[in-house]
Amino acid sequence: MVDVLVAGAGPAGWSVAAACAREGLHTALVDPAPSRPWTATYALWRDELPSLPDSAIAAAPATTVAFGRTRHVLDREYLVLDNTGLRHWVTDERVELRQGKLDSTVHGGHGSTAVLADGSRVAAAIVVDARGSRRRAGARTEQTAYGVTLSTAEAAAVTGGATALFMDWRNSPTFLYSVPLGHDRVLVEETSLARKPGLPLGVLADRLRARLARAGVTEPRRRERVRIALDTPPSLRGSTLGFGAAGGFVHPATGYSVATSLALAPAVAAALADGLPAGPSRALRAARHAVWPASALAVHQLRRKGLHAVRSMPDDALPAFFDLFFALPTELHRAYTSGRTDISGTASAMAHLFRTAPWRLRTRLAL
Repeated sequence: MVDVLVAGAGPAGWSVAAACAREGLHTALVDPAPSRPWTATYALWRDELPSLPDSAIAAAPATTVAFGRTRHVLDREYLVLDNTGLRHWVTDERVELRQGKLDSTVHGGHGSTAVLADGSRVAAAIVVDARGSRRRAGARTEQTAYGVTLSTAEAAAVTGGATALFMDWRNSPTFLYSVPLGHDRVLVEETSLARKPGLPLGVLADRLRARLARAGVTEPRRRERVRIALDTPPSLRGSTLGFGAAGGFVHPATGYSVATSLALAPAVAAALADGLPAGPSRALRAARHAVWPASALAVHQLRRKGLHAVRSMPDDALPAFFDLFFALPTELHRAYTSGRTDISGTASAMAHLFRTAPWRLRTRLAL
């Protein structure tokens, strides 16, 4: 019997598995391909994870800009992660790797038994599900994106020369996102912020191809397809601990979750280590409290209101709304996007947006 079995070998799974191993817990990680490379593009704000080493950073743009209708320079350092360096940072050799797919979990008074797709079983005091949110076609509010990797010169022709383009709404109802990846590579992505069901990737691909054609750029082979469920609820019940996107960590209004997973992994591991001597149930409650204190649940509800407001806006109102959002004082921008337990900061950011919005937008924000 292992102390902790983590299902899912992405950044969330590896970060919590490694943190548990560092706490001295016998930890196993199960995944159909536990050593597979991470191919998605991950990014975060430096102030969300000050301990991030340089080896885990692929690019740190000198300037990050955003457009509603006008240009805004964001006064926070935005980092694009190096997946190889990130994986090395979060990996711990004491984690026992098992190849397989988690099929079901049987829970008992003294722990759980994970049943894998091949019929094999793994006994564990605690099972952590870090496999990402489960897709249900049409049932979730989704952020979707279609991107390509270009050379720096090609990307400049498409974006107008921006080093890092956080959002460009000037061709709404979808926005352009562009970040350097290092080594003369730039990700350029057409993104739909929030729709239910998510905007089909084929529509986004066509819009991006039109942008590329206007800039005289041929679509390359290297492509990235993104689907993120924005309304996954917090994992508060059951005998399995949800972590990462599977635990409801995705920011309902932005789609970000990696920084949260990396930051919370040590606290979850410490809670499990402290609680397990008193039994799996006690450890599970302690870990859930570490992840979802009352302040985090309150902020999550406020963010869901923000998601609802954005999703209900007509397409032609989005550029004006994001002009207001990017004009927020930096501390309020940080509170809303990154202050996971900051109730007053999140509420202040939302109140500031409401006060400064024209009446047409206020009616949407008040819904």
